[in-house]
Amino acid sequence: MRKILTFILLFIVMAGFKNDKSAYRFFDAEGKKAKYSKIVEEIADADIVFFGELHNNPICHWLQYELTKDLYREKSGNIILGAEMFEADNQLILNEYLDGIISAKSYKNEARLWPNYKTDYAPLVDFAKDSNLQFIATNIPRRYASVVYKNGFEGLDTLSAEAKLYIAPLPIEYDAEVNCYKSMLEGNENMDSHITETLPMAQAIKDATMAYNIAGYINTDKLFIHINGSYHSDNFEGILWYLNKYSPGLKIVTIASVEQVGLDDLDEEYLNRANFILVVPKDMTKTH
Repeated sequence: MRKILTFILLFIVMAGFKNDKSAYRFFDAEGKKAKYSKIVEEIADADIVFFGELHNNPICHWLQYELTKDLYREKSGNIILGAEMFEADNQLILNEYLDGIISAKSYKNEARLWPNYKTDYAPLVDFAKDSNLQFIATNIPRRYASVVYKNGFEGLDTLSAEAKLYIAPLPIEYDAEVNCYKSMLEGNENMDSHITETLPMAQAIKDATMAYNIAGYINTDKLFIHINGSYHSDNFEGILWYLNKYSPGLKIVTIASVEQVGLDDLDEEYLNRANFILVVPKDMTKTH
C-alpha cells in the first residue's frame, strides 16, 4: 500500500510539472530541443556568438544577461561585449562610463541610449562595468544610415574623413540578391513609400559597420558576445555576410528569437534560421 501511495504521489507531482507554463524553449537548427547547458558549452568554444533578440521581449533580455554571466564564468572572464544598440561615435562616452570617469547621469544624457535601455540593456552594461569588460559600440551612427536611406551609398561620399571613421570602409560590397535585403523589397503591393531600393542599402551599411567593428576586436583568447535584433543575424546573413568577408574562418554561433503560440515543437518556418532558436510564447508581455 505504501508503494502504491508513493507511486500515486509521484505521478501527481510529475503531472504538475508537465502542466507548468514555460516561458521559453531552445531548439537546434533541425528543430530538436536543446538544453541551455549544452548551448553554453558550444558557445564557449566559439569566437563569437550573435544573440538575435526581439527588442521588446523580456525573456530575450533576461537570457542575454544570464548567458553573459554564465559565459563569463565558463571563459574565466575572457569575454568582450558588443551591441547594435550603441553607435560607434559614442564609444568614448561608453568607455568613460565603464571606467568610472563620468557619472551615470552624464552617460545617460549624452550617449543616445534606446528608450528601453534601463530595463533591457543597462544590466549588461553594468555587468561589463563591474567586471572590467570591454563593451563595443558597433553600430553606425543613425544619421549616416539615414544618409544612405535618402541618397543611397553615394550619399556617404559627401561625408568628411572624420565622419567616415565611424563607418565600414567605403565602398562597401553590396549584393541586393542576399535574401535579407531582397526580402525587404518583396511583397510591396501597397507601394509603401517608405520601402524603396535604398532601404536595404541602409540596412546593409548597418550590418557592414557592425561586422567591421566586431572584426577589429576579435581575439582568439576572448569570446565576443554580440547583441542585435534577430533580423541582423538570422539565416546567417546580415552582419555575418560581412563578417565572413572582413574576418573569414571564424567559429560563429547564432541564436535567433521567435514567437510561437506553443512551445512543444519548432514551427517549420524557423528551421535552420540559426544554430539555436529561442522560442517564447506569442502572448509574452513586452518591455515597451
